[in-house]
Amino acid sequence: MSLVITDLCIARGGIPVLDGLSFTLEPGQALILRGPNGIGKTTLLRTIARLQPPVSGRVEGSEDMIAYAGHSDGIKATLTVAENLIFWASVFGTEGISNALKSFDLELLRDRPAGELSAGQKRRLGLSRLLVTGRPIWVLDEPTVSLDVKSVAMFAAAVRTHLEEGGSALIATHIDLDLDCAVLEMGPFKAKLPAIEDFDGGFL
Repeated sequence: MSLVITDLCIARGGIPVLDGLSFTLEPGQALILRGPNGIGKTTLLRTIARLQPPVSGRVEGSEDMIAYAGHSDGIKATLTVAENLIFWASVFGTEGISNALKSFDLELLRDRPAGELSAGQKRRLGLSRLLVTGRPIWVLDEPTVSLDVKSVAMFAAAVRTHLEEGGSALIATHIDLDLDCAVLEMGPFKAKLPAIEDFDGGFL
């Protein structure tokens, strides 16, 4: 399934941050979003994931086809690694966690409470949830935070496999993941600030 963004305008706190944004993400493709902090990448991804409405424009692509991973790892500290994945598999109506454990090198940690993991291990567990969603479109916000070089390569390999299997990925990141994909710069779509009318000079 394709993800089609058409003439999208999005806002943060009621103020437009990106405007006139259009692109199409086809099965088997990845697209990297680039831009300075604060330009609206997170707001864009949350809008695409249907966590907030756009100001205008269209997001075409079933909500049920999208798996969103934001800044939170989304894990339960009192559950083990395996129990966390089993929980998320049940939420998405899928079965089997072996591939998720193997792909993110979590097999030896499967019985460890998530609360006892290091920051990098928690991030790997959070990302491994993508593999139990069964959803083809991954929408990812700075997914490599807290990951070392080896774990970044592990994540990139998981994305490549996902693409080879017909999935797609939209990723906001500042680092090079060594993926064969297009890059979309956010700068040209920065919304213009509204004109200030009837300005009262008495406040100077």
